[in-house]
Amino acid sequence: MANDTGSADKIRDVQGSGAVVTGAGAGIGRALARGLAAAGARVVVNDLDTEAAVAVAEEIGGYPVPGDMGTQKGVSDLIAAAREYLNEIDIYCSNAGVGGGTSPVDTPDAVWQATWDVNVMAHVRATRELLPTWLERGHGTMVITASAAGLLTMLGAAPYSVTKHAAESYAEWLAATYGHRGLTVHCICPQGVRTNMLANSGEAGKVVLQDAAIEPEQVADALLAGMASGEFLILPHPEVRGYYQLRAGNTDKWLRGMNRMQQRIEQVQRESGQVPAGGPA
Repeated sequence: MANDTGSADKIRDVQGSGAVVTGAGAGIGRALARGLAAAGARVVVNDLDTEAAVAVAEEIGGYPVPGDMGTQKGVSDLIAAAREYLNEIDIYCSNAGVGGGTSPVDTPDAVWQATWDVNVMAHVRATRELLPTWLERGHGTMVITASAAGLLTMLGAAPYSVTKHAAESYAEWLAATYGHRGLTVHCICPQGVRTNMLANSGEAGKVVLQDAAIEPEQVADALLAGMASGEFLILPHPEVRGYYQLRAGNTDKWLRGMNRMQQRIEQVQRESGQVPAGGPA
């Protein structure tokens, strides 16, 4: 699925393709699995929760492969099982992600490492195994679920924000390095999506994301549209493009605006009897 093919070819490539979706037991991953299956893909459903993976696979006529994407073994076992079932993996949606931690002061090294392993190294480990075959045959599609946090930032969640920046950067590197050799890369960067992760994001999530939150199915629709048009950045919230441009064009102004939002979050926390991340101000 090379970058210079037409939209019709890209849609045909989804039909009958072998797809893997990690973290597909709920939320965005489940919506991606449903969307790809509805578009005609044969889908392998991965999730850390075995029952959730099985339930989604049964719903869409897919194949469940539970496993932990935060480990090399989990990634390797998934790809081996998917290859046995699909024969070829054409589309790999590296979607599994975790929140993890608040400020550097409050977050221990173990949480940083666990977040890094799932939100960044899962993508690296997957492409390490998939790329040789994809480059040899001249086509393959890697979909990385990052976040608008990877283009902007996410207040109240340092490990999440930092690792999502790294995920987006890694996706860019893959596209820049292998685009001419048939690798297509899509990087999904939504803002708030109505998932358990948003529900557990605390006051920062409520202040920054809640009002504009969308359904996971809207993310899946945006991906399928972006696959058809060949877009790298998949922005289910179109306004993110403007924020991203502001950040690049006037970083100081953007940071001042973010800091004002941080102060609002801390005020809400104090009013509700909570201690702001990093300790009392």
